Amino acid sequence: MQVKPYIVIMAGGIGSRFWPYSRNDRPKQFLDILGTGRTLLQMTYDRFQEISSPDKFYVVTNQQYFDLVKEQLPEISDNQILTEPLRRNTATCIAYAVYKINAIDPKATLVVAPADHLITQENKFHAAIDQACHAAQTEGRLITMGIQPNRPETGYGYIQYLEEEGQEIFKVKTFTEKPNLKLAKTFLESGDFVWNSGMFIWKVSSIISAYEKYMPDVSEVFNEGIEFLGKENEHEFITKAYSLLKNISIDNGIMEHSDQVYVIPATFGWSDLGSWNSLHELKKKDKKNNVVEGNAILYDTENSYVKVSSDKLVVVQGLDNYLVNESDNVILICKLDAEKKFREFVANAKKKGKDFV
Repeated sequence: MQVKPYIVIMAGGIGSRFWPYSRNDRPKQFLDILGTGRTLLQMTYDRFQEISSPDKFYVVTNQQYFDLVKEQLPEISDNQILTEPLRRNTATCIAYAVYKINAIDPKATLVVAPADHLITQENKFHAAIDQACHAAQTEGRLITMGIQPNRPETGYGYIQYLEEEGQEIFKVKTFTEKPNLKLAKTFLESGDFVWNSGMFIWKVSSIISAYEKYMPDVSEVFNEGIEFLGKENEHEFITKAYSLLKNISIDNGIMEHSDQVYVIPATFGWSDLGSWNSLHELKKKDKKNNVVEGNAILYDTENSYVKVSSDKLVVVQGLDNYLVNESDNVILICKLDAEKKFREFVANAKKKGKDFV
């Protein structure tokens, strides 16, 4: 990699599918979910240190998490922590970083990644990112990383690409949101689908051209505020900008419309750590496929995840595919794969009191 890329880490989510362990005041990216001694944000930073330098990192997060980012990543300056006044999804989040970096280095190459992924084969990952950075040097190209699927997963989005013999980078044909099981099996069998990792690589000039073409409202707002980026009144400008922009993902806003999107299918031990169920898959399990963290005794229980405090004994009997979690002032007992219910859980818990979320 001849020129070190800028690294944009998206760290503004609330991690509702990890509630009640993940809370509004400290969501999952700021937690040591895997028990490594490093939070997910710190692990993401560590992973990219191999291919870039501290001065080229930018973290985009909600303004309430500024102090958490500062605490966990003391290596980066205040100016490298981009705080969002409102949650406006990834299209606006990425645009903020893109236009900020463009004001500093219009020839920059960017790698954009969520803060909450796990990657176990980092050498393969670094090689794939290096390949993507080289591929992105062709003007206009928008590169995304696709993960070779090993099961018909319904919790991920999918990317279909146009196969071309002898190639390692492929033009994207379609994006599909999380499919049902039947469709996911069809995707797996077809051989030309990969999981959408949510990681992107592009030249700053390429993605700005895409914003101008497909999301002119975003480009217009940020172009008008170029003079404020990096200045004292940046926050005032961003507050106004976010009030004008809609909530939309980069996939829906740009990637699904552009004919310059390419994917690199890769395998480097990836998981998006999106839910308790995905974490269960990664953790060490007992003979009955249970993950037990805390002081617990299990009877006639299998395929479950029990995470409780160690200062009391929890006895569980007769459960299959359940989550039992005690976090501070909340005890949650539900199906382990009930990810779609968590927004409802959190919304109703909030009605009981803000201290529960």
